[in-house]
Amino acid sequence: MRLSLEELLATEPVILGEGAVIERLRRDCAVPLHPEIVNAGFIYDPAGRSALETICRQYIGAGEEYGLPLLLSTPTWRANRERLERAGLAGRDVNGDNVRFMAGLRDFCGAYSDRILIGGLLSCRGDAYNPHEALLADEAREFHSFQADALVAAGVDFLLASTLPALSEAAGLAQAMAASGKPYLVSFVVRPEGTLLDGTPLTTAVSLIDATVSPGPVGYLVNCSHAAFFRAALCHERNSSAVVRQRMLGLLANTAALSPEELDGSVELVTEPPGAFADAVAALHGDLGMKILGGCCGTDDRHIRALASRLARPPLRSS
Repeated sequence: MRLSLEELLATEPVILGEGAVIERLRRDCAVPLHPEIVNAGFIYDPAGRSALETICRQYIGAGEEYGLPLLLSTPTWRANRERLERAGLAGRDVNGDNVRFMAGLRDFCGAYSDRILIGGLLSCRGDAYNPHEALLADEAREFHSFQADALVAAGVDFLLASTLPALSEAAGLAQAMAASGKPYLVSFVVRPEGTLLDGTPLTTAVSLIDATVSPGPVGYLVNCSHAAFFRAALCHERNSSAVVRQRMLGLLANTAALSPEELDGSVELVTEPPGAFADAVAALHGDLGMKILGGCCGTDDRHIRALASRLARPPLRSS
C-alpha cells in the first residue's frame, strides 16, 4: 500500500528526490523547450515524451536499486493558466495529462510503485530568480489556484511549489495549495546568508507562512542552491532559527557553488563529480537531519545514483 507524504516522513529515515529534468532536456534533447510552458508540452511530442520518460526512469532506477522511497514531480513548472493560454493550450488539460503521464510510468514499476510519490509541481508567475517580479500574496492565491486545483483533480499525491524567490508569492501559493486539500511543500531559493532572494530571513518566511496559512505546509525545502549554500543558510545565526531547522525537510541541490544570477546567465554547464555532490548532500542527513535529498541544476542520473548509494541503509545491490 502506498503511504502518504506525511506517513513516509514519519516512518522513513530518508527520502530520495529526483534530479534535474528541465536543464537536461535543454542541453540533451532535440526537442526545444517551449518559451512559455517549457517542458509541459513534451508529453504530446513522441521525441519529447521519450526524453522525459528516459530521465524519469533513470531516477526511478536509482531509488529502486537502493531501496529508497522516491519523490517525482510533474513536468508542470510553468503550466499556469496564463502561460497555457499564451501557448494556445487553454482548452487542454495539460496539468492533468502530465499527472497521468507520470502515473503511467509509476504503474510499470511493480512492487516499487508503492514507494513512489508524485508531486504536482508549481512555481512563481514570473522569473524565479528575480524577486521584484513576485506577486503579492492575495494575487498569488488567486493566480495559482487554477493550477493547484487541476493537479489535485488529476490525482497527485502532494503539491510542490518550487524555486520561490520571494515571501509574498510563496505565501499566496501556500494559500492556494492549502485550499486544494492536498499535503504540500514549499521550496525556496536561498542565499548563504540565510535569506530568500528578496532578502527575507528564512526564519521570517517559515514563521509567517506557518502562522497565516491553514493547513500549513508539511514542511519546507530549498532547491536550486548548492549544498554549501544550504548549510550556511540553515546555520546562519541571525536569519535562521531552531524553528527553521525543525521545519526544513531537505534540499534539491545544484552542483555549482554559484549564485542564482550567475547560474541563470551561465552558457556552460557548471557541475561537480557525482561523488563529491553525493558526499556533500548526504552529509546534510547526518549533520542536520534532512530527510528529502535530491538534485537540481547540474545533476543527472549519475549524481542521483551516487547520492542514493550513500543514503541507503544498507544498499540493496545485487550480488
